[in-house]
Amino acid sequence: MAENSHIVRAGRGRFCDMGNRREATVDDLYHVPEHGKGEIVNGELVLMTPSGGLHGYAVGRIYVGLLDYERRTKRGVALPDNVGFIVNLPRRRSFSPDVAFWTGGPLTAKFLEGAPIFAVEIRSEEDSGPAAERAMAAKRADYFAAGTLVVWDVDVLDAHVVRVYRADNPATPTMYGRGEHAEAEPALPGWSMPVDDLAPPA
Repeated sequence: MAENSHIVRAGRGRFCDMGNRREATVDDLYHVPEHGKGEIVNGELVLMTPSGGLHGYAVGRIYVGLLDYERRTKRGVALPDNVGFIVNLPRRRSFSPDVAFWTGGPLTAKFLEGAPIFAVEIRSEEDSGPAAERAMAAKRADYFAAGTLVVWDVDVLDAHVVRVYRADNPATPTMYGRGEHAEAEPALPGWSMPVDDLAPPA
């Protein structure tokens, strides 16, 4: 990792290296430790530690559902956790959603330029309380400012709900709970999946 970059821990366990501060760059993202995950927010490199089992289970199930949609429609690419999306916003230079769907062009070995059309953020144990809600709302606003059409806020730890936020009405999510199918209109026409599939059988 580049020397003297400011590193902050965020979500699923963080650490902080205050050192001589300088604004983090995309190059710093390419030097995140192996298997690490990071985003650049407010000039800081925000690192996320590995997730727990329930989080990983939901990530896998959503990715499989999106992969089926990709194969059926040929209108984009389903992407799993730890893919970097480079954007140019006042307070943010990158995203690394838990799951995403990309329609912005061919894939290369580099991070993707631009935001996914659909992004999934799955809550971890730290994602509760007023401060966490403000941070998640700010991130959703960044997604929409960068061009994302739909963001899922998935809670498999407590409420077992999927909140579907849309760029054209970001303040009012559609909520889906157990026994219902969550969708991602208008980003993914015709696609949905059962909320019950996001957690292991009891």
